[in-house]
Amino acid sequence: MAHPVIGRRLGCRPAETRAGQPLLGGLRMMARRAPARLIREGIDPAPLMLGNDRLGDCTSAGIGNHVRATAALAGYQVAVRDADAILFYERATGYTPADPATDRGGVEVDVLACAARGGYALEDQVLYPVWGSAAPDDLNAVRLVMAGMGAAYLGVQLALADQAEGGVWDTTTPGDQTPGSWGGHCLLAWAYDGVEEESVVSLLTWGGIQRATWRWVRSRIMECHGLAWRQLMPAGGLLDGQDWEALLAANAAFLEGAAPAR
Repeated sequence: MAHPVIGRRLGCRPAETRAGQPLLGGLRMMARRAPARLIREGIDPAPLMLGNDRLGDCTSAGIGNHVRATAALAGYQVAVRDADAILFYERATGYTPADPATDRGGVEVDVLACAARGGYALEDQVLYPVWGSAAPDDLNAVRLVMAGMGAAYLGVQLALADQAEGGVWDTTTPGDQTPGSWGGHCLLAWAYDGVEEESVVSLLTWGGIQRATWRWVRSRIMECHGLAWRQLMPAGGLLDGQDWEALLAANAAFLEGAAPAR
């Protein structure tokens, strides 16, 4: 990948859409105004690196960390190993450890379809998400996904200015602010302290929590998806029984009509 940074690899390929992919727009939860704040200071989502310091497997690491964030909201935790994330990365993208040239990252919708079809295998269980996409330019929708489905699974176009470690990612920091000048990355949007442009959003990536402003999110975001895990008994949120059934039906229809993802 271009512009490698030690300990922080990218790997989200340009956003794509697939015919019939599940959408969140028709769900009842998406018709609401998002909470003015989503404060989760007392909850540790315990994000892990999951191989993303040496491989472009951020799309797989994002799913593994979504599992952990969902569990944390329910008051417990689920073990996810580097080996689990890397094995899924192989299955979802065609990466072969013996051939570094195959470490080309993943397309989020195809990676999510692979997880929904074949599961995300951990050491002692296989978890199956249901998922749907929201409009990335609708930040209220992004916030509703965060509040209703634990965290938002985002594809972002990072700029070279974002390589500076520490501090808050913002569009006002020094350096090249061109979205995508560093590359594409998958991360999770977890919490926020307000909805103003300068309000701070907590992002889960590279085994930690990175803070950013909403104006930064608006600048960098290229796609937004919500995941839900029936097996993990989602805690609270806005996703009710009717929305669950609608999302399950949309996923089933998509998987029935979609060609198997690599």
